Amino acid sequence: MPSLFEVPLTGPVVCFGEALLRLDTPGNKRFIQADQFLASYAGGEANVAVALSYWGLPARLVSKVPAHELGAACLKAYQAYGVDTSRVIRGGKRLGIFFVENSTSLRGPQVLYDRAGSSFAESKLEEYHWPDLLDGARWFHFTGTVPAVGTETKAALLAAVKLCRERGIVVSFDVGYRSALWSVEEAGKVFRELIPWVDVLIGSEQDATQFFGIPAATVGPSTPESREQSLRALADRTSLKAILYSHRTVNDLGLHRYSASLLTRTDPQVPARVVHTANQELMPVDRIGTGDALAAGLIRGLLLGHAPREVLDFAFAAALLKHSIEGDFALVTVPEIQRLAAGDSLTQVRR
Repeated sequence: MPSLFEVPLTGPVVCFGEALLRLDTPGNKRFIQADQFLASYAGGEANVAVALSYWGLPARLVSKVPAHELGAACLKAYQAYGVDTSRVIRGGKRLGIFFVENSTSLRGPQVLYDRAGSSFAESKLEEYHWPDLLDGARWFHFTGTVPAVGTETKAALLAAVKLCRERGIVVSFDVGYRSALWSVEEAGKVFRELIPWVDVLIGSEQDATQFFGIPAATVGPSTPESREQSLRALADRTSLKAILYSHRTVNDLGLHRYSASLLTRTDPQVPARVVHTANQELMPVDRIGTGDALAAGLIRGLLLGHAPREVLDFAFAAALLKHSIEGDFALVTVPEIQRLAAGDSLTQVRR
């Protein structure tokens, strides 16, 4: 199958977003119990860059972090997996932080943000010289938190996606709505402004309804049929070339049921193709970052020109495996993902 996107075979995927310090309560302690926190580094776009680089694809992070040692430590965490951080701006007062209270069978995870006044949130449009930052790029990726943190980051993002359109750089957008950062109404207005500049969307049936005005296909629980109807309706209203939905339910004992659906179209005159995964039951070690693993898997498959079924199976397997890993990064290898995607078990002792 020919690639969906006419992009060069060389050049990085550019990921634009906030670099973050993640602080976890130890074990299953609640915030009110914690007298210490476990530190790691994260960020939706950085997670995608780490995964792609770990899988052998060049990835470049564009962000802003403080010029002090904590900023350097943050960049070092990404560099350890091959991410190009040479274009990250240094300056500002502080690194954005989020605190995580981890889940148990009866409690979901809780996240608290401390991002106001961060180096990225207070960065200015004029600091991002996109002709240089996008030099040689074949893909540009961002999440919905970029315009959520400030008007200047939103302006910088708009400048980037417009230049991407001029240069023929593919743009992917992971909706990643965070209610702690802004309202549905505020987010929807901005997302609708961005969508004409986007080629690939990662979100959910609920996102399509609340942000893009796609009527809910059913009254009640989402189904593969309702998701396909929503995917096709969203494709009909936009110029998107690919749309990936994920769907998750969690029962009262903490058992997750997770699935995904992918729509692709190579030509507006040809009916779009939709493929689905089966529901997978999981007891996650850490669900944070699984959506970024899914997005990275999608980007990889589309860049390599894989067929839609192979694209979705790889992306879904990457997300499933991320559930088994503490921290934000999807530190799983391509062979491991391919084995799981092929239906092989990874649960046996490897010696």
